[in-house]
Amino acid sequence: MTVHLKDIAAYTGVSIKTVSNVVNGNYEHVGPETRALVLDAIKKMNYKPNSAARHLRKAQVSVLAYAFPDLTNPYFADIGNAIATEAARLNYTVLLDYTFSERDKELNILTGMSPHLIDGLILDSHALDVEDIRQIKSSGPIVLLGERLFGAPFDHVLIDNTAAAYSATRHLIEAGKRKIAAIGVQKARSEAPSLRLQGFMQALTEANLPIDSSLLMDGGLWHRADGASAMQELLKRKREDWPDAIFCFNDLMALGAISVLGAAGYRIPEDIAIIGIDDIEDGRYANPALSTIEPDKQEMARIAVQMLIERIKGQRTQPPESIYVPFRLHARTSTLGRQAASKDYNS
Repeated sequence: MTVHLKDIAAYTGVSIKTVSNVVNGNYEHVGPETRALVLDAIKKMNYKPNSAARHLRKAQVSVLAYAFPDLTNPYFADIGNAIATEAARLNYTVLLDYTFSERDKELNILTGMSPHLIDGLILDSHALDVEDIRQIKSSGPIVLLGERLFGAPFDHVLIDNTAAAYSATRHLIEAGKRKIAAIGVQKARSEAPSLRLQGFMQALTEANLPIDSSLLMDGGLWHRADGASAMQELLKRKREDWPDAIFCFNDLMALGAISVLGAAGYRIPEDIAIIGIDDIEDGRYANPALSTIEPDKQEMARIAVQMLIERIKGQRTQPPESIYVPFRLHARTSTLGRQAASKDYNS
């Protein structure tokens, strides 16, 4: 008599989906006691999987996908390049999928994963929430990047945004700045703005500096034009109301702010110092060179790819894990001035 999944489910009192998860090695949603119960039933009932069907479901194609929100932001290009490099080292190919930060596109990627096309997905979501994720029946392993979907049932790789923002702001304070603005403050789909604002305010509070709400500037879509627009708004104020330093929540906005200050003939950092986050290549060659926080993008990619492949191969069976990668402060001309040597500080 042939034993089917439904027979094991009836014998153990669990769902067919749970039995299938155990048979296929997908343990992240199965508790250890249930797993042991199902495995014992499989042995007792002499269950033999349909090898042909199992091969069709489990055959690996050595292809991963990376879904990201913004093609115009060099940060995601850096991450994509690091992911592709690490994947190639492990004999995997990477497909890139641009989501435009749109919820429907992110949902389609998750629900439309085809096992015969890709083995697993690395997702940097800017539109979904945890409830979306919990209701999705994904057909393959997923690793999350970025500042969203905390608590989702997938492995997650990111930096400590609060600590990174604190370090950037603390650097400005140590450079003698006392009236510091922030560009990038807004209600956004990602948690990054609120986490970076927390670190910014923490540093000001510890230094007994006031938090001036009029210096908390919206950052739109976090592009160059948004940083430029916020800088123009600050320069419209009376000179005595200007900040002496600006923490931009990413490098693109910082570059936009630098362009406005340069065009208006102001000196950086003598009149206004500027620091960003991301360490994109443009910032290193800006005039002046942009001080920034560099997330360890290589390490982020290495961990994400290796975790995903371990899930694909069934080598990683423990509950989902969140891993924080280190960051580094690069102090350059935009905060130190032209006469000072650049300095690096590790997190």
